[in-house]
Amino acid sequence: MTLLVAQTEHGAEVENKKVTTDAEDLFLDGGFDVPKNVSNDGFVVPGNNAFGNSFRDYSAETERKKIVEELYRQSHINQTYDFVKKMREEYGKLNKVEMSIWESCELLNEVVDDSDPDLDEPQIQHLLQTAEAIRKDYPNEDWLHLTALIHDLGKVLLLPSFGGLPQWAVVGDTFPLGCAFDESNVLYEQFKGNPDYNNPAYNTKNGVYSEGCGLDNVVMSWGHDDYMYLVAKENKTTLPSAALFIIRYHSFYPLHRAGAYKHLMNEEDHENLKWLHIFNKYDLYSKSRVLIDVEKVKPYYISLIEKYFPAKLKW
Repeated sequence: MTLLVAQTEHGAEVENKKVTTDAEDLFLDGGFDVPKNVSNDGFVVPGNNAFGNSFRDYSAETERKKIVEELYRQSHINQTYDFVKKMREEYGKLNKVEMSIWESCELLNEVVDDSDPDLDEPQIQHLLQTAEAIRKDYPNEDWLHLTALIHDLGKVLLLPSFGGLPQWAVVGDTFPLGCAFDESNVLYEQFKGNPDYNNPAYNTKNGVYSEGCGLDNVVMSWGHDDYMYLVAKENKTTLPSAALFIIRYHSFYPLHRAGAYKHLMNEEDHENLKWLHIFNKYDLYSKSRVLIDVEKVKPYYISLIEKYFPAKLKW
């Protein structure tokens, strides 16, 4: 079966890519078994998550529902404009740890994301599942494979050596501060407990920003996305700007799922958003209890790390 895929080259126009798929041999190097419900772009979208529910269903009665809801309650109350400014100043020093990208991947064996209603496996499996699924459909975009591998590495913030931040300050959907909270944010009602909610400087559509100012000038809620972006940028990665955009905004669901806050974007943001839309599908729907053989795929990803990053990074 041949499918047409909307694909961009970083810095180039969107073009069509043909992907030939056969349901019998859709297996990746690490053992990722692709389900058989084919979407319109080559990737196979499963009908349900690891718990048998719809993806990102925050109303489903699961064991994780209360955990997820409490995390968002804390996040929506405590993530303020001033809080994020302080966190960016503190963690922008990059003085916590010095280690390689792969070492940080292995640290994620100790991390489970409480905000995720779709999976409760160690995070290194999610990284590899996403990367291997993208690698199958975009074999020539090695920068995108590596971006998938590292996009959640900022979750090391949960570990003691990185400050042991609470889950609400590390994971979950991200959103802008300094302007009105959009109703497309998950569990929006909980923002009413946030000090910024009734602050006239922050509760208008533009708030402290101007239309078209560019997302790079917007203060986002603090978490693993912004932290990993800082780590990659300050350690002089040679990944393209689209990769950094994906890392920084992959949890910004109000934007890439609901189209909110687009009035703050500039032209470069709109170009990079095309790649984020491609990435997001794999990030969300590749989550599975079918685990990747880490040692089998490790040499490939080590080669990409060596291509795009220094041997040791400051974190």
